[in-house]
Amino acid sequence: MGSEMEPLFLAWSYFRRRKFQLCADLCTQMLEKSPYDQEPDPELPVFQASMLTSPDGPFINLSRLNLTKYAQKPKLAKALFEYIFHHENDVKTALDLAALSTEHAQYKDWWWKVQIGKCYYRLGMYREAEKQFKSALKQQEMVDTFLYLAKVYISLDQPLTALNLFKQGLEKFPGEVTLLCGIARIYEEMNNISSASDYYKEVLKQDNTHVEAIACVGSNHFYSDQPEIALRFYRRLLQMGVYNCQLFNNLGLCCFYAQQYDMTLTSFERALSLTENEEEAADVWYNLGHVAVGIGDTNLAHQCFRLALVNNNNHAEAYNNLAVLEMQKGHVEQARALLQTASSLAPHMYEPHFNFAVVSDKIGDLQRSYVAAQKSEAAFPDHVDTQHLIKQLKQHFAML
Repeated sequence: MGSEMEPLFLAWSYFRRRKFQLCADLCTQMLEKSPYDQEPDPELPVFQASMLTSPDGPFINLSRLNLTKYAQKPKLAKALFEYIFHHENDVKTALDLAALSTEHAQYKDWWWKVQIGKCYYRLGMYREAEKQFKSALKQQEMVDTFLYLAKVYISLDQPLTALNLFKQGLEKFPGEVTLLCGIARIYEEMNNISSASDYYKEVLKQDNTHVEAIACVGSNHFYSDQPEIALRFYRRLLQMGVYNCQLFNNLGLCCFYAQQYDMTLTSFERALSLTENEEEAADVWYNLGHVAVGIGDTNLAHQCFRLALVNNNNHAEAYNNLAVLEMQKGHVEQARALLQTASSLAPHMYEPHFNFAVVSDKIGDLQRSYVAAQKSEAAFPDHVDTQHLIKQLKQHFAML
């Protein structure tokens, strides 16, 4: 019975019965016999000369496409644009097609305006992209358009404008997770952690499996001296199937500070086994160094910080902590050299500057101590110990 059926109907029968391999094989045989014997759909004309490329060549020969012709067929033009933009990554050709298509649509199709905006954004023409996205929003308010326009403002270094835009979007689409997440990220970038945490909590009310929100709320609890609560969030991620170096690294720290010592080292061991690059390994060894300092094993701490630097020679925090250990051993010059390296790698950190000021003060180098203390104060104006040191140094200078 099967052999008497038309090959095309037999292939369709295989497809309906989910015998996909048999269906594919039969279709391949039919096409090998007569590749041009195909009924074109009147709605979707076949790509002619541009489509007939060599077997090893590109799927579509873009240089031979008549864009004006395809721009007049809206359904086909949209599919072709997606292929050129996303698959071929040929932004200029995609922009040409989008411009012709929006002209054919008499500038009334918001979708094409968004695509032109995406092309301009990819080409770094942010102001032109902004105009297109704004025009699209006037015609049709869509979540994606709000997100693209916010990306433009962030690229233009206008985070407050992006924030206002996200809030406008939330008025139109209340509770939209992507918009809430966008606001939280901007607050986080602006170092407004409490507001970021509030918005991430709003995200979790809408989607309680949102990995980024769970991780960020957990991180906020950890830095608010609540490692036990942070541990609950990170364990939740583990239950959801997240399994990477960063998660086990954070779990190890939370377990240590929550005094659950049985899980601390096993978490760090797992983190080390899951590292994908040297920077990740450096962070794990750095955190293990903290654990070693916490339990009073300075030799182990010394080795951990050294290993952190072996993996990442630009790890400023490891240089700083290693210098503190050298100071405790009485190796003053070595400590100063390490602190100078740390402060040059991370001038925004106050710790290397303050530690250098303290060491210099101890050996009587008051001028260098004062300069370093001022740098520390600039990095962290509210640091009490720095203020005391500067006051003390000023009294010294007044007596001279």
